[in-house]
Amino acid sequence: MKKINYILLSIVALVMTSCDLDRSPFTEVSAEDLFADPGAAQSATLGNYLFLKGDKGYDGWADDLHRISEYSGDNVMISGRTTDPLYFFYNYQRNPNNSRADRFWSNSYRAVVGVNTVLELLEEGTPEADQVLGENYYIRALIYFQMGNVFGRPYYQGTSNLSVPLKLTANLDDTPDRNTVGEVYDQVISDLLKAEALMNENKGASFASKEAAQALLSRVYLYMGDNAKAIEYADKVINSGQYELLSPSDYAIMNTFKPEDNLEAIFSITLTKDIDIPGTEDWFTIGSFYANIDGVGWGEMYASQTYLELLNKNNGDLRGSFIDPQYLLDDNGQKIPAVYWVDGNDTNGYTYEFARTTESGGTVTFDYDGTNYVLQSEDVNGRTVYYFNGPNGRQDVTFDFDMDKRNGYPKFYILKASQQENDLHLWSPTVSRLAEMYLNKAEALAKQGADQAAIDNINILRERAQIPPYTLGTLPVGLTVLDVVLEERQLELAFEGHRKFDVFRNGRTLDRRYPGTHIDNASSYREVVPTSNVIVEFIPEQQILIQPSLIQND
Repeated sequence: MKKINYILLSIVALVMTSCDLDRSPFTEVSAEDLFADPGAAQSATLGNYLFLKGDKGYDGWADDLHRISEYSGDNVMISGRTTDPLYFFYNYQRNPNNSRADRFWSNSYRAVVGVNTVLELLEEGTPEADQVLGENYYIRALIYFQMGNVFGRPYYQGTSNLSVPLKLTANLDDTPDRNTVGEVYDQVISDLLKAEALMNENKGASFASKEAAQALLSRVYLYMGDNAKAIEYADKVINSGQYELLSPSDYAIMNTFKPEDNLEAIFSITLTKDIDIPGTEDWFTIGSFYANIDGVGWGEMYASQTYLELLNKNNGDLRGSFIDPQYLLDDNGQKIPAVYWVDGNDTNGYTYEFARTTESGGTVTFDYDGTNYVLQSEDVNGRTVYYFNGPNGRQDVTFDFDMDKRNGYPKFYILKASQQENDLHLWSPTVSRLAEMYLNKAEALAKQGADQAAIDNINILRERAQIPPYTLGTLPVGLTVLDVVLEERQLELAFEGHRKFDVFRNGRTLDRRYPGTHIDNASSYREVVPTSNVIVEFIPEQQILIQPSLIQND
């Protein structure tokens, strides 16, 4: 039999143990024999979930998707170079031999073949069978939707652009060529509508459900520009009664909850303690790159200055709970007052400048490049803004404390992908949660011109974040309702893999003019326009060698 990228290496099953997913692979059993067992279809479906999370919890589909989608946005920065191919996602220096992109592609189709096997061998007609079929339709839709985001252009740029091959059979000799963006979206919607109709049980956020299908439909329709449908499906989830926004106190520690304990989690790719991230393997997780906790983790990728400035627009924004600045301490164990700012331009690059401050008689001063400056302040819309008058005129600064740095970059650790169940770097990647439904609805309403309704929906999240609500009369100068909705989306969904797609699907330019190694060379992309070829990944070269009829992206 021809060995191609779609090969399902084995039919993998999972069994439930104490509400956690455990592994128990079926080996040397044909698909026909497997489905002779009444419970085998569910077991095989659990095996399809396993493809999403990976054998070790850090080598699966969800891990690579996160690095492909989140690292190429503007929420993060890397403080040094790395030989890991994730660096090519971060700096938009695409590589057709990127092993992570190749693994993402291969894991996607392995899961698809597993799904197609279930869909072909299991008949509709009983509640048990319908639930299993619905879960598999959801998994296939999720995979093709995200593959299309990675390897295809945004929907609004044309439905005839090439996306990914739609393999809809388990036949290993069935090797379709690339379908169009429109065809992939049509298939995703078809699968999700089928999933919505079939699923009849909500087994918690570790499993697909009717509401998970509706949540993803809301996002898919939003990406397509079908605002009415995006609102309709967001409302279905909101009004289902299955979920509720976490309280402010619980939201501040949301990263510590496993999906089944998170009241707003709709679907997550669930990882478990000891099984998925055993022992020293914390070092290889998503969270380990964002933070060093108790001596474990690389701690090399931090919150970007762009994200920090957005976060700091409102004092006490609870989204700051997921950022952990690494402050230096003096001999008495006290933080050291300091100011910092970003210096530079598109020619010279962008660097952080720090200066420790002293206070005497109520006046704060600091030394910078051998000159003593006085720190000044003013009130801007109820917020204190600090600045000094430097050699090039006024320079706004952040008045805070001195920080530990790596290669001159202050360590703003990110905790959103760590500390689930108090494990150092355990995290179950979020696919959908209730907050996104309010954001989808707000964006769609803003695009329909329903400004007040859009503001009302983001105010629900701003209230939970304990920051002032907006009114139409208090929007920041120069910003539209859609602007503030997208800002709220960036704040709320940061580090969950949305940002890159949110920018480009809206036809906006990604502004990466902030410190980080993404601007270290002459060919760097400090601004990425939505029509650029670099916003879509190359089809992995290995896949084209296997199937020469696949057309490479420009």
